[in-house]
Amino acid sequence: MRKTILLLIVGLLAFAPMAKADEGMWLLMFLEKQTYKEMKQKGLKLTPKQIYDINQASLKDAIVQFGRGCTGEIISNEGLLLTNHHCGYPQIQQHSTVEHDYLMNGFWAYSKAEELPCPGLTAKFFIRMEDVTSQILQNITKETSEENRVSIIRDNIKLVVDKATKDNGYTAQVATMFDGNQYILFVYEIYKDVRMVGAPPSSIGKFGSDTDNWMWPRHTGDFSMFRVYSSKDGKPAEFSKDNIPLKPKHFLPISLKGVKNNDFTMIIGFPGSTDRFLPSYGVEQAVDVYNPSVVVARTALRNVMDEDMKKDPRVRIQYASKFAQLSNYWKFYIGQTKCLKDLNVYQTKKDLEERFEKWIAENPARKAEYGNVINDLKDNYAITNQYDYLRIFTNEAFLRGNSAVTIARHFVQLEKELRENGNSQKAQQMIPSIKEAIENIFKDFNYPTEEKLLATGLDVFFRNVPHKHQSEEFLDIAFKNKYDFTKIAQDIFESSNLLDQTKVSKLLENPTADKIANDPMYLLYRQFIDNINSKLANAQPAYSQLNKTKRLFVKGIMEMDNTKHFSPDANSTIRYTYGQVKDYEPKDGITYNYYTTLEGIMAKEDSSSWEFTIPAKLKELHKNKDYGQYAQNGTVPVGFITNNDITGGNSGSPVINGKGELIGLAFDGNWEAMSGNIAFNPDLQRCINVDIRYVMFIIDKYANAQNLIKEMKIIK
Repeated sequence: MRKTILLLIVGLLAFAPMAKADEGMWLLMFLEKQTYKEMKQKGLKLTPKQIYDINQASLKDAIVQFGRGCTGEIISNEGLLLTNHHCGYPQIQQHSTVEHDYLMNGFWAYSKAEELPCPGLTAKFFIRMEDVTSQILQNITKETSEENRVSIIRDNIKLVVDKATKDNGYTAQVATMFDGNQYILFVYEIYKDVRMVGAPPSSIGKFGSDTDNWMWPRHTGDFSMFRVYSSKDGKPAEFSKDNIPLKPKHFLPISLKGVKNNDFTMIIGFPGSTDRFLPSYGVEQAVDVYNPSVVVARTALRNVMDEDMKKDPRVRIQYASKFAQLSNYWKFYIGQTKCLKDLNVYQTKKDLEERFEKWIAENPARKAEYGNVINDLKDNYAITNQYDYLRIFTNEAFLRGNSAVTIARHFVQLEKELRENGNSQKAQQMIPSIKEAIENIFKDFNYPTEEKLLATGLDVFFRNVPHKHQSEEFLDIAFKNKYDFTKIAQDIFESSNLLDQTKVSKLLENPTADKIANDPMYLLYRQFIDNINSKLANAQPAYSQLNKTKRLFVKGIMEMDNTKHFSPDANSTIRYTYGQVKDYEPKDGITYNYYTTLEGIMAKEDSSSWEFTIPAKLKELHKNKDYGQYAQNGTVPVGFITNNDITGGNSGSPVINGKGELIGLAFDGNWEAMSGNIAFNPDLQRCINVDIRYVMFIIDKYANAQNLIKEMKIIK
């Protein structure tokens, strides 16, 4: 009975009446019941089934998860895919050499034969979704311990996923919503042959770079193009010359009609992570510890890369993608901390918690269920926060900081198998994939840079993590070397067999568990991993209790505000958001227009800075006003802003008008609302988009890639 009541409450909350929808990354299957009426009022012309239908082609069939962390959209009946330049950056970098510098000069395939394979790159198409909460929470009651709860849920998820993927070639995941109060099944089809088609030079695709990142007004042509291939029968297949361009169920037509203030917009994509239910204790932790710690670690690592990249074109290409990945959220956390403070998000959360406690006190049943929630949040955050510096700097300074650690990590399973079963068939089967992974790492491995990155990461870790949370082995090494981490890194690089491609190949010819385990780089890696695992084990009860308390907190908040309609936090599953093209006023006396143009690019030119250098051909097109069909009011639109609710992972998402036509690509948020992942501010929050007319202008007039223009459906 208790289980039935719990599920009934969850069901009621999922479909509660909606008061307003200023924010939300919504689930497609609930569109008609949750937001459709308001979307129609704002200008949507499509029916719910034209957006999401599991039996007929619909809008969702044109949207893919691009690679591991971005979104893309299909824009032709030959599998042509559009995404952001920064999403395609790893592939552009992968194919670049000093002789063929596609990062600097751009790349365009003027025939399908010229398109470049991208090993490991995938396009994941969404098939369907289903609320499976009752199946996942089967046999769970309020009395079930957290440990047993996790085990039961894990087993139930496996049953649901196995059933959903039986004999159909699909993949599936069950994602938790509302901190474990709801579970949704997502089914996908993954295509593994994705080829690079086009990318503007970085002077267009990254114009403004770190200086303009997260800023408006923005003038970045943030797009790149790929193509999805299938087997001859239309199914996913590994790369093959016999594969054919995908015939998609649906592709997005391109609208050249443009946008104006208050126009309806919808964005569909795969937002990565938000934490809108984060309590005040979590906000405090973000401001005081997490964000500044990430910035400290990434600043140090960025400085090492930046110095070496400026000295050598080859190193610049090797580290371009790594540097960009570090830089993006380095600046994000600087901005988020500022906004959390400026907008007093901590107090907003405190006010909610005080209202929650008053609501609880009004009813004995509420006291019984939620009476300890706020105190439990406080107590368990107090325990887990003690390990924050260890967690953050292990991840940011050591694990993320250099490729040497990545190489060592590739040997963990092999060492374990050799230790347990000797040179078994399974061990032999692991070796080819390890070789391939290591070869890819060494392609972008500059020995002096990596040695400095390791030294810097160790130094940052040592200086910022309480010594009681550092391993005795590491402290002993530091003491014996007089805390000279440059020397420690140098000794490891000189003596390790894992950090030289020839030595690695020789090791893999006849690997043994001892050869791997006794390697200095592997030893260091194991010390760090074993240390964090053993230390965090002490806090595991508090982490488990914190998960339970957060689940109750979210459930209680939704029950208290049951006239409000809630969307679940982002978790890399497909979502839609809706809104409008909107200008905004970031502060008193300042109003930002909703669009930017080519004139703004020219005004920002600074040939002394690579961030603001403009290609000669783009300047020539501007001088001659050679804009073709992409002009408006004597110039070319470049970017526009909307109040759609997006986050990381939405990069490359299509911005769609009320008729289901593509008008732009989402690529960024704005500086004044960097706290949006934790607290949405409808007055300030803006989504920055590249105008599709600028994209088409660059493809057509700058790149002369009319072969690509011809295969799109263009609405004038």
